[in-house]
Amino acid sequence: MTNLDHGKFTRVTTTFHSLLALDVFLLFFTGYSLTFNDELWWLLTLMGGAEGVTALHRVAGFGLISLIGFWAILMLTTDTGRSNFRAIVPTGDDVRAFIQDVQFVLGNADERHPNAKQFAGGDHESIPLLSYIGKGVVFIFAIELFLLTISGLLIWSKTGLMQYFGTKTAAMAFVVFHGLLGVIMLMGVMFHVFEHGFHPAFYPVEPKAFIPRELIPETHADGDISDLTLAPSWNTVSNVMGALTVVGIVSVMIGSIFDEGYPVPRELTVGGGPEHLLLTVGINAGIFVLFVGLVLSMYGNLLRVRWERRLEEERESGRTTATDGGTPDD
Repeated sequence: MTNLDHGKFTRVTTTFHSLLALDVFLLFFTGYSLTFNDELWWLLTLMGGAEGVTALHRVAGFGLISLIGFWAILMLTTDTGRSNFRAIVPTGDDVRAFIQDVQFVLGNADERHPNAKQFAGGDHESIPLLSYIGKGVVFIFAIELFLLTISGLLIWSKTGLMQYFGTKTAAMAFVVFHGLLGVIMLMGVMFHVFEHGFHPAFYPVEPKAFIPRELIPETHADGDISDLTLAPSWNTVSNVMGALTVVGIVSVMIGSIFDEGYPVPRELTVGGGPEHLLLTVGINAGIFVLFVGLVLSMYGNLLRVRWERRLEEERESGRTTATDGGTPDD
């Protein structure tokens, strides 16, 4: 473990992150087995057919509302929550870092802004906990989840929505908005899985997202990125997962245009064609990336359990030695 991966988040934050990830993965698996029911027929069947999947999707939706409500209350009522909220508000340094990085990409700056160098050899003591990149991810995901929740509640009863607006077109607009917004978030989550699961410094999983900082003493954070040894399998695995992520993102984007039925109404789509087989392969590749993300999330929690057990064994060993007449430091 290096100074790039020392504990950064509280126990509540790491627990919330795990529960949110599991709930969002369930929403994706259920929502997109309905959306791309031709390409993901096996997933639809595996989860009990359309009625069973719809019920699971709504249960997961209620889970998402509960998690959002819990987190909002936590942000408002606790000192740590208010401090965390202030920490993610963009500052002038974030704007300057973003502008410099854009100029660097365009060839008008000699180097990236230091705040964006956490993954490029920077030291945690000179880099803020959240760079403009991390803050952007938090705000984008928060806005998308909020809009998905509101639109999901509105389309709970499509018949009622049609009666309220008086026209089918207006009601279906909310359905299309919910589905297409989900496609955008699906692409973001696929990239998020690849970015944090297959970075050479953290491969195959980033422990600080799962192990609270109170369990990782700072004495473990005395190395930097140059001290790491790259796993032999990283190059092959990251190339494969990178290709699957790109194929999945492109296929889901194209599939949302070409596919028909829920959530995109038949009259707004352009139909299928000979590309259907390629879309089937590509969309399943994207779902596979999400499945890998789910497995990595479970593996991260397994690392936390193993780490807690090891600390407990060390404490028990210390107490046993003292009981026998020596001291833990002997």
